[in-house]
Amino acid sequence: MITSFFKQAKPIHFVLIGTFLLMVFIASKMYVINEPLTFTLVLKQGFYFGIVLSSLFLLDFFASRNSLTKKNSYKLLMFGLFMAMLPETLLNSNTLLANFFILLALRRIISLRTQKDTQKKLFDAAFWISIATLLYFWAILFFVLIFAAMILYSIVNVKNWIIPLTGVLAVIIIWVSWMLLTNNDFTDFFDQLFVYNFDFTGLNSARIIISTTILISYGTWGSFYFIKHLKDKSKNLRPSFMLIVISSIISLLIILISPYKDGSEFIFLFAPLAIIMTNYLEVTKEKWFQEVLVWVLVLIPAVFLIL
Repeated sequence: MITSFFKQAKPIHFVLIGTFLLMVFIASKMYVINEPLTFTLVLKQGFYFGIVLSSLFLLDFFASRNSLTKKNSYKLLMFGLFMAMLPETLLNSNTLLANFFILLALRRIISLRTQKDTQKKLFDAAFWISIATLLYFWAILFFVLIFAAMILYSIVNVKNWIIPLTGVLAVIIIWVSWMLLTNNDFTDFFDQLFVYNFDFTGLNSARIIISTTILISYGTWGSFYFIKHLKDKSKNLRPSFMLIVISSIISLLIILISPYKDGSEFIFLFAPLAIIMTNYLEVTKEKWFQEVLVWVLVLIPAVFLIL
């Protein structure tokens, strides 16, 4: 039984899920890469797969370190299966990298609950979100998380509210300097600012419709129990769980307004949704229902791959 196997956190789980994602990654790339196989191509794609594994590790690290889940590998399993459901998330290098930097920022934001190195964490979070914004503009919405965390964790010192601006400024200075040194044009970036689109025809395929329907259904079902059990969490941990809810709402908003809808924008939802679904799997007592939920996520991508 899958849920029983992943009920405890073990290194072998990371290896298995990493191997599974490697197969999904290779299968997805085979359909879109028309270049001849060269060392440079392998190195480039190896780098992007390294980002996938690093994202998996980051999720496991900050979720476990901040007691967002119990000591199990459900979150890794969920994250891997979500990517298999929508392999488009592996094809867009900008969103893949942007999500990695958002996870770095989320790690720092969640750790604000300790009230240690607060200024450094605020700077780091703003720095990483700023880099993500350069890669994918609407990642800018995750700045809301920083200020939500400051409110939830009762960080009231006025100086701390200025620190995120210095993180943004640092990225701007580095970016402008790089653009000037390389004689790049700023026009392309500024043309992308505040561009949004409510046309979902780019997602109009049977596979994407079925996958997104399942993901949103799982998210809605899991969120109901996640929010319902917030009152059962310790007072110290409750703000962290609320930040996960806010993060999922921001991710849904990005999906809604994303200017180019091809399925890759769903990647921002995977980490918070993996944590939400892990919490649901931890509290539900119906073992058979746990298995059904997981097997649906396993079989749907497999069926699409065969067809």
